[in-house]
Amino acid sequence: MKKLFLLIFAVLLVLGSALPLAAYRVTRAVLGHTAPLPAASSVPELPTSQPKDLPSADAETFPVEDQSAGKVVQLSRREYVLGAVAAEMPVSWPDEALKAQAVAAHTYALYCRDHAALQSGAWLTVDPARRQGCLTEPVLRSYWGTAYEQNYARLSALVDEVLNDLLFYDNAPACTSYFAISNGRTEASENVWGTALPYLIPVDSGTDLSADNYQYTAVFSAAQVQQAFSGLGITADLAAPESWFGPAEQTASGYTKSLTVCGQTVSGTALRQALGLRSTCFTVQYQSGNFSFTTRGYGHGVGLSQWGAKAMAEQDADYADILAHYYPGTQLHRMGS
Repeated sequence: MKKLFLLIFAVLLVLGSALPLAAYRVTRAVLGHTAPLPAASSVPELPTSQPKDLPSADAETFPVEDQSAGKVVQLSRREYVLGAVAAEMPVSWPDEALKAQAVAAHTYALYCRDHAALQSGAWLTVDPARRQGCLTEPVLRSYWGTAYEQNYARLSALVDEVLNDLLFYDNAPACTSYFAISNGRTEASENVWGTALPYLIPVDSGTDLSADNYQYTAVFSAAQVQQAFSGLGITADLAAPESWFGPAEQTASGYTKSLTVCGQTVSGTALRQALGLRSTCFTVQYQSGNFSFTTRGYGHGVGLSQWGAKAMAEQDADYADILAHYYPGTQLHRMGS
Protein backbone atom coordinates (compact mmCIF):
# COMPACT_ATOMS: atom_id res chain seq x y z
CA MET A 1 0.00 0.00 0.00
CA LYS A 2 2.84 2.36 0.87
CA LYS A 3 4.53 1.70 -2.49
CA LEU A 4 1.27 2.33 -4.29
CA PHE A 5 0.81 5.64 -2.46
CA LEU A 6 4.34 6.73 -3.36
CA LEU A 7 3.78 5.81 -7.00
CA ILE A 8 0.55 7.78 -7.15
CA PHE A 9 2.20 10.75 -5.45
CA ALA A 10 5.04 10.73 -7.97
CA VAL A 11 2.65 10.65 -10.88
CA LEU A 12 0.70 13.56 -9.44
CA LEU A 13 3.88 15.58 -9.09
CA VAL A 14 4.77 15.00 -12.73
CA LEU A 15 1.28 15.73 -13.92
CA GLY A 16 0.61 18.47 -11.41
CA SER A 17 -0.28 20.92 -14.15
CA ALA A 18 -3.24 18.76 -15.06
CA LEU A 19 -4.77 18.97 -11.63
CA PRO A 20 -5.76 22.63 -11.76
CA LEU A 21 -7.56 22.09 -15.06
CA ALA A 22 -9.32 19.06 -13.70
CA ALA A 23 -10.39 20.95 -10.59
CA TYR A 24 -11.56 23.83 -12.73
CA ARG A 25 -13.70 21.61 -14.93
CA VAL A 26 -15.13 19.76 -11.93
CA THR A 27 -16.05 23.08 -10.33
CA ARG A 28 -17.71 24.22 -13.56
CA ALA A 29 -19.69 21.01 -13.70
CA VAL A 30 -20.83 21.36 -10.11
CA LEU A 31 -21.62 25.06 -10.24
CA GLY A 32 -23.19 25.19 -13.64
CA HIS A 33 -23.51 28.52 -15.40
CA THR A 34 -25.98 30.58 -17.31
CA ALA A 35 -23.35 32.41 -19.33
CA PRO A 36 -21.22 29.94 -21.26
CA LEU A 37 -17.52 30.14 -20.54
CA PRO A 38 -15.07 29.19 -23.27
CA ALA A 39 -13.69 25.77 -22.44
CA ALA A 40 -10.12 25.73 -21.18
CA SER A 41 -9.20 23.67 -24.22
CA SER A 42 -10.62 26.22 -26.65
CA VAL A 43 -8.76 29.17 -25.18
CA PRO A 44 -5.37 27.85 -24.07
CA GLU A 45 -2.44 29.83 -22.80
CA LEU A 46 -1.49 32.65 -25.11
CA PRO A 47 0.75 31.27 -27.88
CA THR A 48 4.08 33.06 -27.67
CA SER A 49 6.01 31.44 -30.50
CA GLN A 50 6.75 33.32 -33.70
CA PRO A 51 4.25 32.87 -36.52
CA LYS A 52 4.87 29.84 -38.66
CA ASP A 53 5.64 30.17 -42.36
CA LEU A 54 1.96 30.01 -43.23
CA PRO A 55 -0.28 32.43 -45.05
CA SER A 56 -2.36 34.72 -42.88
CA ALA A 57 -5.41 34.24 -45.08
CA ASP A 58 -8.42 32.14 -44.21
CA ALA A 59 -8.73 28.37 -44.48
CA GLU A 60 -11.48 26.06 -45.71
CA THR A 61 -10.69 23.18 -43.36
CA PHE A 62 -10.08 23.43 -39.62
CA PRO A 63 -8.27 20.47 -38.00
CA VAL A 64 -9.24 20.19 -34.33
CA GLU A 65 -8.29 17.62 -31.72
CA ASP A 66 -11.39 15.94 -30.28
CA GLN A 67 -10.39 15.11 -26.73
CA SER A 68 -13.18 12.62 -26.08
CA ALA A 69 -12.63 10.76 -29.35
CA GLY A 70 -8.86 10.97 -29.03
CA LYS A 71 -8.30 11.94 -32.65
CA VAL A 72 -7.97 14.89 -34.98
CA VAL A 73 -11.11 15.67 -36.94
CA GLN A 74 -11.38 17.90 -39.98
CA LEU A 75 -14.23 20.41 -39.90
CA SER A 76 -15.20 22.77 -42.65
CA ARG A 77 -14.77 26.43 -41.86
CA ARG A 78 -18.55 26.85 -41.55
CA GLU A 79 -18.92 23.75 -39.35
CA TYR A 80 -16.24 24.97 -36.99
CA VAL A 81 -17.46 28.54 -36.66
CA LEU A 82 -21.10 27.54 -36.18
CA GLY A 83 -20.14 24.85 -33.68
CA ALA A 84 -17.88 27.24 -31.76
CA VAL A 85 -20.60 29.87 -31.45
CA ALA A 86 -23.10 27.25 -30.29
CA ALA A 87 -20.63 26.11 -27.63
CA GLU A 88 -19.96 29.64 -26.38
CA MET A 89 -23.27 31.52 -26.42
CA PRO A 90 -26.95 30.64 -26.07
CA VAL A 91 -28.59 30.77 -29.49
CA SER A 92 -31.26 33.03 -27.97
CA TRP A 93 -28.77 35.86 -27.45
CA PRO A 94 -28.88 38.97 -29.67
CA ASP A 95 -27.86 38.65 -33.31
CA GLU A 96 -24.94 41.05 -33.12
CA ALA A 97 -23.45 39.35 -30.06
CA LEU A 98 -23.57 35.99 -31.82
CA LYS A 99 -21.94 37.47 -34.91
CA ALA A 100 -19.19 39.04 -32.81
CA GLN A 101 -18.56 35.66 -31.18
CA ALA A 102 -18.41 34.02 -34.61
CA VAL A 103 -15.72 36.40 -35.84
CA ALA A 104 -13.76 36.05 -32.59
CA ALA A 105 -13.84 32.23 -32.63
CA HIS A 106 -12.96 32.10 -36.34
CA THR A 107 -10.04 34.52 -35.98
CA TYR A 108 -8.72 32.86 -32.83
CA ALA A 109 -8.52 29.47 -34.54
CA LEU A 110 -6.42 30.99 -37.33
CA TYR A 111 -4.18 32.69 -34.79
CA CYS A 112 -3.57 29.30 -33.19
CA ARG A 113 -2.84 27.84 -36.63
CA ASP A 114 -0.18 30.47 -37.21
CA HIS A 115 1.38 30.38 -33.73
CA ALA A 116 0.73 27.22 -31.76
CA ALA A 117 -0.56 24.27 -33.74
CA LEU A 118 -0.44 21.08 -31.67
CA GLN A 119 1.90 18.14 -32.25
CA SER A 120 -1.05 16.26 -33.65
CA GLY A 121 -1.36 18.86 -36.39
CA ALA A 122 -4.59 20.23 -34.93
CA TRP A 123 -4.89 23.94 -34.35
CA LEU A 124 -6.62 23.63 -31.00
CA THR A 125 -8.49 21.13 -28.85
CA VAL A 126 -12.24 20.76 -28.47
CA ASP A 127 -14.53 18.33 -26.71
CA PRO A 128 -17.96 18.25 -28.38
CA ALA A 129 -19.13 15.39 -26.17
CA ARG A 130 -18.65 17.63 -23.13
CA ARG A 131 -19.94 20.68 -25.01
CA GLN A 132 -16.59 22.42 -24.90
CA GLY A 133 -15.00 24.50 -27.62
CA CYS A 134 -17.09 23.40 -30.58
CA LEU A 135 -20.32 21.41 -30.96
CA THR A 136 -20.71 19.03 -33.88
CA GLU A 137 -24.03 18.26 -35.56
CA PRO A 138 -24.85 15.10 -33.53
CA VAL A 139 -24.21 16.99 -30.29
CA LEU A 140 -26.28 19.95 -31.46
CA ARG A 141 -29.20 17.66 -32.30
CA SER A 142 -29.03 16.18 -28.82
CA TYR A 143 -28.49 19.56 -27.15
CA TRP A 144 -31.27 21.42 -28.92
CA GLY A 145 -33.70 18.52 -29.23
CA THR A 146 -36.96 19.49 -30.92
CA ALA A 147 -35.68 23.04 -31.39
CA TYR A 148 -32.76 21.86 -33.53
CA GLU A 149 -34.15 22.90 -36.92
CA GLN A 150 -35.22 26.33 -35.68
CA ASN A 151 -32.00 27.02 -33.79
CA TYR A 152 -29.79 25.75 -36.59
CA ALA A 153 -31.55 27.90 -39.15
CA ARG A 154 -31.18 31.00 -36.98
CA LEU A 155 -27.54 30.44 -36.05
CA SER A 156 -26.38 29.35 -39.49
CA ALA A 157 -27.95 32.45 -41.08
CA LEU A 158 -26.05 34.68 -38.65
CA VAL A 159 -22.80 32.80 -39.14
CA ASP A 160 -23.14 33.03 -42.92
CA GLU A 161 -23.39 36.82 -42.64
CA VAL A 162 -19.90 37.05 -41.12
CA LEU A 163 -18.21 33.87 -42.30
CA ASN A 164 -15.69 35.81 -44.39
CA ASP A 165 -14.95 38.38 -41.68
CA LEU A 166 -11.73 38.26 -39.67
CA LEU A 167 -10.01 40.54 -37.19
CA PHE A 168 -6.46 41.43 -38.18
CA TYR A 169 -3.61 43.14 -36.40
CA ASP A 170 -0.41 43.94 -38.25
CA ASN A 171 -1.68 42.08 -41.34
CA ALA A 172 -2.30 38.79 -39.51
CA PRO A 173 -5.19 37.19 -37.60
CA ALA A 174 -5.35 38.61 -34.07
CA CYS A 175 -5.39 36.61 -30.84
CA THR A 176 -9.09 37.16 -30.22
CA SER A 177 -9.49 35.44 -26.86
CA TYR A 178 -12.86 35.55 -25.11
CA PHE A 179 -14.48 34.67 -21.80
CA ALA A 180 -17.83 34.88 -20.01
CA ILE A 181 -17.95 37.80 -17.54
CA SER A 182 -15.43 40.43 -16.43
CA ASN A 183 -15.30 42.13 -13.05
CA GLY A 184 -16.42 45.30 -14.80
CA ARG A 185 -13.20 45.79 -16.73
CA THR A 186 -11.23 43.41 -18.91
CA GLU A 187 -7.67 42.35 -18.10
CA ALA A 188 -4.36 42.91 -19.88
CA SER A 189 -3.01 39.76 -21.51
CA GLU A 190 0.38 40.03 -19.82
CA ASN A 191 -1.24 39.71 -16.40
CA VAL A 192 -2.72 36.34 -17.32
CA TRP A 193 -0.39 34.80 -19.89
CA GLY A 194 2.79 36.83 -19.42
CA THR A 195 2.74 38.24 -22.96
CA ALA A 196 1.53 41.72 -23.82
CA LEU A 197 -0.45 42.24 -27.01
CA PRO A 198 -1.39 45.82 -27.93
CA TYR A 199 -5.06 44.99 -28.54
CA LEU A 200 -5.58 42.79 -25.45
CA ILE A 201 -5.65 45.66 -23.00
CA PRO A 202 -8.11 46.67 -20.26
CA VAL A 203 -11.37 48.17 -21.51
CA ASP A 204 -14.60 49.04 -19.75
CA SER A 205 -17.22 46.31 -19.45
CA GLY A 206 -19.32 47.75 -16.66
CA THR A 207 -22.52 46.09 -17.83
CA ASP A 208 -21.05 42.79 -16.65
CA LEU A 209 -21.88 43.77 -13.10
CA SER A 210 -25.52 42.97 -13.85
CA ALA A 211 -24.74 39.57 -15.39
CA ASP A 212 -26.28 36.44 -13.92
CA ASN A 213 -24.01 34.99 -11.21
CA TYR A 214 -21.59 37.90 -11.46
CA GLN A 215 -20.58 37.30 -7.84
CA TYR A 216 -20.18 33.86 -6.37
CA THR A 217 -18.74 32.52 -3.11
CA ALA A 218 -17.06 29.12 -3.06
CA VAL A 219 -16.30 27.47 0.28
CA PHE A 220 -13.44 25.01 0.78
CA SER A 221 -12.30 23.19 3.86
CA ALA A 222 -8.76 23.82 5.03
CA ALA A 223 -7.87 20.28 3.97
CA GLN A 224 -9.15 20.94 0.44
CA VAL A 225 -7.10 24.11 0.17
CA GLN A 226 -4.05 22.33 1.54
CA GLN A 227 -4.45 19.68 -1.15
CA ALA A 228 -4.72 22.35 -3.85
CA PHE A 229 -1.53 23.95 -2.55
CA SER A 230 0.34 20.70 -3.09
CA GLY A 231 -0.26 21.09 -6.84
CA LEU A 232 1.55 24.42 -6.59
CA GLY A 233 4.48 22.89 -4.72
CA ILE A 234 3.46 24.56 -1.46
CA THR A 235 3.45 22.79 1.88
CA ALA A 236 0.85 24.19 4.28
CA ASP A 237 0.69 23.60 8.02
CA LEU A 238 -2.82 22.36 8.71
CA ALA A 239 -2.43 23.42 12.33
CA ALA A 240 -2.44 27.12 11.39
CA PRO A 241 -4.61 27.71 8.31
CA GLU A 242 -5.53 31.23 9.43
CA SER A 243 -1.96 32.30 8.57
CA TRP A 244 -1.78 30.77 5.08
CA PHE A 245 -2.80 33.84 3.08
CA GLY A 246 -0.94 37.12 3.21
CA PRO A 247 -1.16 40.41 1.29
CA ALA A 248 -2.43 40.47 -2.28
CA GLU A 249 -1.33 42.69 -5.17
CA GLN A 250 -4.01 43.83 -7.60
CA THR A 251 -3.70 44.58 -11.30
CA ALA A 252 -4.89 47.90 -12.69
CA SER A 253 -8.20 46.23 -13.58
CA GLY A 254 -8.75 44.92 -10.04
CA TYR A 255 -7.84 41.27 -10.54
CA THR A 256 -5.44 39.49 -8.20
CA LYS A 257 -1.99 39.71 -9.72
CA SER A 258 -0.26 37.83 -6.91
CA LEU A 259 -0.60 37.06 -3.25
CA THR A 260 1.43 35.56 -0.45
CA VAL A 261 0.63 31.92 0.27
CA CYS A 262 2.49 30.26 3.14
CA GLY A 263 5.31 32.74 2.70
CA GLN A 264 5.57 32.23 -1.07
CA THR A 265 4.40 34.56 -3.83
CA VAL A 266 1.79 32.92 -6.03
CA SER A 267 0.12 34.43 -9.09
CA GLY A 268 -3.62 34.96 -8.95
CA THR A 269 -3.97 32.93 -12.15
CA ALA A 270 -2.17 29.93 -10.62
CA LEU A 271 -4.29 30.00 -7.49
CA ARG A 272 -7.47 30.37 -9.52
CA GLN A 273 -6.57 27.27 -11.52
CA ALA A 274 -5.53 25.28 -8.47
CA LEU A 275 -8.84 25.91 -6.69
CA GLY A 276 -11.09 26.07 -9.74
CA LEU A 277 -12.17 29.64 -8.97
CA ARG A 278 -14.42 31.41 -11.43
CA SER A 279 -12.15 34.46 -11.68
CA THR A 280 -8.89 35.96 -10.45
CA CYS A 281 -10.92 38.85 -9.05
CA PHE A 282 -11.44 37.33 -5.61
CA THR A 283 -11.24 37.90 -1.90
CA VAL A 284 -10.60 35.21 0.71
CA GLN A 285 -11.78 34.82 4.28
CA TYR A 286 -11.10 32.12 6.86
CA GLN A 287 -13.58 31.11 9.52
CA SER A 288 -14.19 27.96 11.55
CA GLY A 289 -12.00 25.68 9.48
CA ASN A 290 -13.23 26.86 6.08
CA PHE A 291 -12.03 29.31 3.45
CA SER A 292 -14.55 31.41 1.54
CA PHE A 293 -13.46 32.74 -1.85
CA THR A 294 -15.77 35.39 -3.25
CA THR A 295 -15.23 35.93 -6.97
CA ARG A 296 -16.48 38.60 -9.34
CA GLY A 297 -16.78 37.72 -13.01
CA TYR A 298 -16.19 34.41 -14.76
CA GLY A 299 -13.20 33.53 -16.89
CA HIS A 300 -9.67 34.76 -17.53
CA GLY A 301 -10.85 38.29 -18.32
CA VAL A 302 -8.80 38.86 -21.49
CA GLY A 303 -10.42 40.00 -24.73
CA LEU A 304 -14.13 39.84 -25.45
CA SER A 305 -16.56 39.58 -22.55
CA GLN A 306 -19.47 37.52 -23.79
CA TRP A 307 -21.91 39.15 -21.37
CA GLY A 308 -20.52 42.52 -22.35
CA ALA A 309 -21.11 41.70 -26.00
CA LYS A 310 -24.67 40.74 -25.16
CA ALA A 311 -25.24 44.04 -23.36
CA MET A 312 -23.73 46.09 -26.18
CA ALA A 313 -25.92 44.30 -28.72
CA GLU A 314 -28.98 45.01 -26.58
CA GLN A 315 -27.94 48.67 -26.70
CA ASP A 316 -27.98 48.56 -30.54
CA ALA A 317 -24.23 48.16 -31.12
CA ASP A 318 -23.44 46.03 -34.15
CA TYR A 319 -20.86 43.25 -34.21
CA ALA A 320 -18.17 45.51 -35.65
CA ASP A 321 -18.67 47.97 -32.77
CA ILE A 322 -18.45 45.15 -30.23
CA LEU A 323 -15.24 43.78 -31.72
CA ALA A 324 -13.67 47.23 -31.98
CA HIS A 325 -14.44 47.85 -28.30
CA TYR A 326 -12.96 44.63 -26.94
CA TYR A 327 -10.02 44.39 -29.37
CA PRO A 328 -8.97 48.02 -29.81
CA GLY A 329 -6.58 48.65 -32.67
CA THR A 330 -7.58 45.60 -34.71
CA GLN A 331 -9.05 45.86 -38.20
CA LEU A 332 -12.10 44.00 -39.44
CA HIS A 333 -11.45 42.57 -42.90
CA ARG A 334 -13.79 40.71 -45.22
CA MET A 335 -11.79 38.03 -46.99
CA GLY A 336 -12.26 37.71 -50.73
CA SER A 337 -13.66 41.21 -51.14
